[in-house]
Amino acid sequence: MILAGGTGNPYFSTDTTAALRACELGAEVLLKATKVSGVYSADPEKDPQAVRYSRLSYMDVLQKDLRVMDLTAISLCKDNQMPVVVFSLKEPGNIRRAVCGEDIGTLVASEDKTKPAAAKRSKK
Repeated sequence: MILAGGTGNPYFSTDTTAALRACELGAEVLLKATKVSGVYSADPEKDPQAVRYSRLSYMDVLQKDLRVMDLTAISLCKDNQMPVVVFSLKEPGNIRRAVCGEDIGTLVASEDKTKPAAAKRSKK
């Protein structure tokens, strides 16, 4: 299911709305399509030395202030164990790749799910 738009409520970003709806619907994963290919140590458009992370825990995102999503959204995902895959919308075929569970972008999940052996997503 693809959802777009906000709630129309003040103080609710589209990220928070996406996290809220994914949790309410019992989604397996929240796919966050963006203009860059994942989560980076810094803005890759401004810092050529920025490094892309393949996997991060929710706490990594919060403690490093990586700005993947707003704090409310990432906290909601953390509290509900909702994995987030951040990937580039610019690359043709990436939505299909993400839906098929291919290893693209950055996976943000609980600490145990960010370890390489446990990080594979289902291929449903």
